[in-house]
Amino acid sequence: MKPNEKLDIRNLLKDLENYRPRRRGWIWRDKGPLDLGPFHYIQASPSLKNYIPLPSARNLNGIDPQPDSTITTEIASGRFEDDIRRMRMAAYHGADHIMVIRTAGQSHMDGLLEGTPQGIGGVPITRKQVRAQRKALDLIEDEVGRPINYHSYVSGVAGPEIAVMFTEEGVNGAHQDPQYNVLYRNINMIRSFVDAAESKKIMAYGGIAQIDGAHNANATARDAWKVMPELLVQHAINSRMSEKAGIAPDLICLSTVPPAAPPSPDLKLNLPYAIALREFFSNYKMRAQMNTKYMDSSTREATVTHVLNLLISRLTSADIQSTITPDEGRNVPWHVYNIEALDTAKQAMMGMDDLLGMLEFKKDGYLMETKREIQERAILMMEEIVEMGGYFKAVEAGMFVDSGKYPERSGDGIARKIAGGIGSDTVIQRHQKYMAPVTAHYGYNNISQYGIFENPASLINGSTFENPDLIQYIDELDEEDNVNLRLDENEKYRSTSMLKPEVQWLGDGIVTVDLFFPTDALTAEAAALVAGQQMNLSGVEVIHREVLHPSEGTRIQIKGAVNFDIDMTTLVLPKKEETLPDEEILEYIKKHDIKVVAGTGGSDEHSVGMREILDIKHGGIEKFGIEYVYLGTSVPIEKFIDAAIETNAVCVMISLIISHDDIHYKNMQKLNDYAIEKGVRDKLILLAGGTQVTPELAKKYGMDQGFSRGTHGKDVASFIVKKHREIYES
Repeated sequence: MKPNEKLDIRNLLKDLENYRPRRRGWIWRDKGPLDLGPFHYIQASPSLKNYIPLPSARNLNGIDPQPDSTITTEIASGRFEDDIRRMRMAAYHGADHIMVIRTAGQSHMDGLLEGTPQGIGGVPITRKQVRAQRKALDLIEDEVGRPINYHSYVSGVAGPEIAVMFTEEGVNGAHQDPQYNVLYRNINMIRSFVDAAESKKIMAYGGIAQIDGAHNANATARDAWKVMPELLVQHAINSRMSEKAGIAPDLICLSTVPPAAPPSPDLKLNLPYAIALREFFSNYKMRAQMNTKYMDSSTREATVTHVLNLLISRLTSADIQSTITPDEGRNVPWHVYNIEALDTAKQAMMGMDDLLGMLEFKKDGYLMETKREIQERAILMMEEIVEMGGYFKAVEAGMFVDSGKYPERSGDGIARKIAGGIGSDTVIQRHQKYMAPVTAHYGYNNISQYGIFENPASLINGSTFENPDLIQYIDELDEEDNVNLRLDENEKYRSTSMLKPEVQWLGDGIVTVDLFFPTDALTAEAAALVAGQQMNLSGVEVIHREVLHPSEGTRIQIKGAVNFDIDMTTLVLPKKEETLPDEEILEYIKKHDIKVVAGTGGSDEHSVGMREILDIKHGGIEKFGIEYVYLGTSVPIEKFIDAAIETNAVCVMISLIISHDDIHYKNMQKLNDYAIEKGVRDKLILLAGGTQVTPELAKKYGMDQGFSRGTHGKDVASFIVKKHREIYES
């Protein structure tokens, strides 16, 4: 694929029944010191082949340092053809762990022959969708030059069947946690652990990285920061079981979530816990995630919590860094917030590169004392569980997700019956002569009775693991909801010049509007809905409310859908001015006497933008050797031309921010007219800049060029050189 070409979804779906994943297993990033641009990084991985750098990288030649941690993004739109486009965007911003949330595993129906699709909370997906996304990721990882891990869920009653399908289809990572099924889905605990053993054995064969779900205890408990000892216990049970089932330690990942978030004293609560966790489970990997319990619809609040969590990741370790966004609070999976969260992780982690190389923790005092206390409480809890007769007895007694800080108990823990729950009485002991001719089967299989001592699948010349041609590929069966119909519905946005804004699905037309009303919250919400309707938006909803004062003002964000299309062929695109290389600008200015007069015009006092274009400190024209005379603010228009004549300047730069009564247009025209009146227009380069100034408008009102938002000194210096050549060397 080429960066300037869109993914062809229809072409991707062609011949899908014959697609075979080109690799199995999880791949960690290459890590180590890295020299990039003028900097030496310690906790880094190689840059991507194609990427979108952070906005501030424009001042650093567009470098894009990547952290050593695998970076996650979660995809949740429910339309896999749209998720594929989102995956591509995410990969360009550094994601190499694409987690398809609430669409597979516990929400998966393909291969579920009996029982219940327990846990369906999203969109059940088929083998076709998994295969299409893995095929797309093959192309995307070639495009960015780095392996990308594809991930979903192996859980619920259908766990082993899903583990088989994921191994067949080249899925690289999966959530798998029998305790999650027991505590939160009320699946029979015996069935859950038996299914988990089989699932983990299959995942081990497929090299699939396993992430547990112990963190859900702190998302569920009334006071999340009190369940830290229990979290260590749950992680211990999960990790040891996974290792016993055959999963390699470097593919066992603890889902670590700080139990608290601001306005609590975040680091005082979370850092001791993180250190306790890393110390107890140093043989395994850590997957750091934000705590969605404390996440609302405020993007600012979520970002601050995210950065604090990233600080903990750098202070301890994070092999996988998740990037949760405010989607859950807004209940809409926004493309843009996925990308912003990825950029937040990249920016913060590289900004804190080698943090532990510069500091160390105090050995005595609060931090280590609290860390040890958490560990001791966890050990005491594990000892009590053993004394009670094991995990099942402890769950039946309501030991888990109790909001008391162990050994204190509040009596509000989740209790499940050993003989109850979904799938109870469905575990049957194997016959002594049991044998199944399949690969990666958990438990005794008596293959020696057939003279086989390694792979029982050799009895049938290989199973689907060895011979993917045996896989029964089934296309979508729903005649009313399938990818082909969905592609037909929005085909015009795929293959014609029609364009529409979107949030989660191609052509959904959804936009957001930020509003402020000088009134109380309830009134502001009602007013916002009316405002959205008056803007001709359909399906208007309030997605964020923020009280700035009980009576003086409320900020409201709404979303709604527009009912119009935009024809790209009718758009007037601004001509992009080619910028000369630094060396060429410098060389030309060395050989020519180029002087500029500059200031803010008329009654305009806004000087900050002008100073950034002029001063060497901000990368202004001064750094290229251009001499300037700064006239100050509120400069009479005539003075610009008079000063240029007096100083033998070849360029006039006028900054015009104020735009009421079109004063910026009038002042540009006045500057041009006065230069003509003085007989110097053909010798001067006239430039105007400001937030409301565009190149088209500037030229319309007599300027040689206009510069708006996002302009840098290099842009102006480059234009001056080119125009100077045109005037004086043509």
